[in-house]
Amino acid sequence: MNRQLAASVAGGLAAPMCTLRQRVKAWARACWWGSASSSRDGVRRPAAALHARRNLLILAALAMILATPAAAHAYVGPGAGFAFLSSFLTLFLAFVYSCFAFVTWPVRRIIRWVRGYKAYRRAKVKRVVIIGFDGMDPDLAVRFMEEGKLPNLARLRDSGTFHRLATTCPPISPVAWSSFMTGVNPGKHNIYDFLSREPGSYLPSLSSAQVRGSKRKLKVGKYAIPLGRPRVRLLRKGIPFWHFLARSGIFCSVIRVPITFPPEKFNGVLLSGMCVPDLQGSQGTFSFYSTAGSGTQPVEGGVRIPLLAADGWLRSYIPGPDNPLVRRKREQLRIEFRLRPDGARDGAEVELNGRRLFLRRGEYSDWIELKFKAGLQVTIQGICRFYLKTLAPYVELYASPVNIDPGRPALPISHPLIYSVYLSKLLGPYATLGLAEDTWALNEGALDDEAFLKQCYLIQDERERMFFDALEKTRRGLCVCVFDITDRIQHMFWRYLDPWHSPSCSAQGGSRYAGVIEELYERMDELVGRILERAPDAVLMVVSDHGFKSFTRGVNINSWLWQNGYLALKEGARPGDPWFAGVDWQRTRAYALGLNGLYVNQSGREPQGIVSPGKETQQLKQELAEKLRGLVDPATGRAPITQVFDRDRAFRGPYRENGPDLILGYAEGYRAGWDSVTGRVTETTFEQNSKAWSGDHCVDPRLVPGVLFSNRKLTCESPAIVDVAPTVLEWFGVPLPAYLDGKPWGLNGGACQ
Repeated sequence: MNRQLAASVAGGLAAPMCTLRQRVKAWARACWWGSASSSRDGVRRPAAALHARRNLLILAALAMILATPAAAHAYVGPGAGFAFLSSFLTLFLAFVYSCFAFVTWPVRRIIRWVRGYKAYRRAKVKRVVIIGFDGMDPDLAVRFMEEGKLPNLARLRDSGTFHRLATTCPPISPVAWSSFMTGVNPGKHNIYDFLSREPGSYLPSLSSAQVRGSKRKLKVGKYAIPLGRPRVRLLRKGIPFWHFLARSGIFCSVIRVPITFPPEKFNGVLLSGMCVPDLQGSQGTFSFYSTAGSGTQPVEGGVRIPLLAADGWLRSYIPGPDNPLVRRKREQLRIEFRLRPDGARDGAEVELNGRRLFLRRGEYSDWIELKFKAGLQVTIQGICRFYLKTLAPYVELYASPVNIDPGRPALPISHPLIYSVYLSKLLGPYATLGLAEDTWALNEGALDDEAFLKQCYLIQDERERMFFDALEKTRRGLCVCVFDITDRIQHMFWRYLDPWHSPSCSAQGGSRYAGVIEELYERMDELVGRILERAPDAVLMVVSDHGFKSFTRGVNINSWLWQNGYLALKEGARPGDPWFAGVDWQRTRAYALGLNGLYVNQSGREPQGIVSPGKETQQLKQELAEKLRGLVDPATGRAPITQVFDRDRAFRGPYRENGPDLILGYAEGYRAGWDSVTGRVTETTFEQNSKAWSGDHCVDPRLVPGVLFSNRKLTCESPAIVDVAPTVLEWFGVPLPAYLDGKPWGLNGGACQ
């Protein structure tokens, strides 16, 4: 069933093409990027033959795609723009490139061999495998190891290395993973949060990437047809360490490392991770359907849509991106579908896009191909999953955010572009959204705990298959993969580690799900065991970007600023509106944006700044830092903020000015409140966190170090995540750039530099 769906999603090919597809999949199992592999008959093939097969795979896969009778695609990305005709044009260019690469392969192979020989001649290691367990907490790891529940990680600790790994300031995933890959502090890689200030306004924008439409358009009646490729810009600065390895002839496979969208070119393969958007251009917008209620209502992270009875069916629609062809007005594209409950079979029949499928209650569908018709024979294509939640007393249905289709990517999500297509042909369709585990759907009740766990492990299974394929094909060089499930499950199930956390943790749920995080750690430990078996010759590192703490109380910094005279509202404005609506900037001296940042409303920098740069700004920062450190939560008697970090001392580099003026280090149990993150000014500074999202790490970075495990003994007293990049470069004998902030660790007892 999965392979049939994969074939459908990949292009709806006719029967003769299916035979070719099966042959391509057979080739894919036997070859890709490896130096040598075993064929299905057990005979070892030489590297040259395998690389020839690899290129045949690329050409065949592209030929199948281009032969498919499908329309051009459009895409709405992060920011205000969109991409049009990107799928066809990009794949066509990839096809031309692959033809060129195939013809020139012998020459390139010789050059690569010479470069590789020189590179590995200086290397201390031949293969390094780095596994990222986003958010793995060292205290929990120690606890579970002592209880005998993590035998493989304990083996690494006993025979190799285990350390707490210092994170970044602030300890937020995009910040920490950016330092991981570049070896520099945020002042040099320009990532300080998920959000950043939009130039010219006080509104936020995605900090990592920007997508804009084509500059040239052909106007035809009510349509405006883009004539060029989309403008996709990576806002993260700094050079990932695998680029330096690639320049030296060392091949790298990089799977789902955060802040790698859009993918950068280098000698290797890469599948982008965190911050890849959905088809609506958001970081994930789910749809929840119900026969209860009569109107469409937006909720945090999604939209609630009614199911309306008509002709014996329940009818509704899947919301898509705005129509990129319409010139003067906003027009959201939709796909109509209908659903008929079947109580006898405990499920429902769904019909959409001319296809029928049966959904079983409490189970996820396979990935479903979606085609949004924009006009002029243009379609916008993506994939999603359904989850039938209930049949009575109301019919309730969840649809995941519409992901970019990896088999026909409307925007590049991998390097080379064909790599995402290759994985789709080999493994079937898979989640491409950067934040694929739908935490907001659980927060809002669209999913329950059980459904969220099922979703997480479906995505984990996809990730493991990708990783082991890359591991098999990367016999020398670097193979790195980040697994997000450790972060997502801890965010949502930390409340079961602390039964008194919030009303969202019922006594029954607490009993049933009390062991979810422990089981998660055991699952990741088992994964480590499989890696050790399949790559016994590799230097293995297991790292996390940060640890975890409880999040029970939220602090609305903008409310505190308002109540203490640092932020002002316009006359007649009422508190409570998001994104600083009603704020009087002519009387506002400071404001908070994002998870840990506080900004001075500085003249010459902010659109309506009133605080002079220099001495006045510095005095205001000192005043704010002193008062915030002395803040007390009246409900607990505790100080919610343990430290306030000044940007000018915390960061170094050319992009320091882009960061918050102050970074707030929260105490355990506290974090920025939900209202504060969205720029909402309310009448209360403190609030009880009653959401399922109950664990967090956006606190004082000293409280949430990550983990470092290795199967080799490493020597360094206070390792930090920023040290990983120079360490790997040094192990492979690649000269270290002078601007790096991290320091390499000694290997096998060698001196730490």
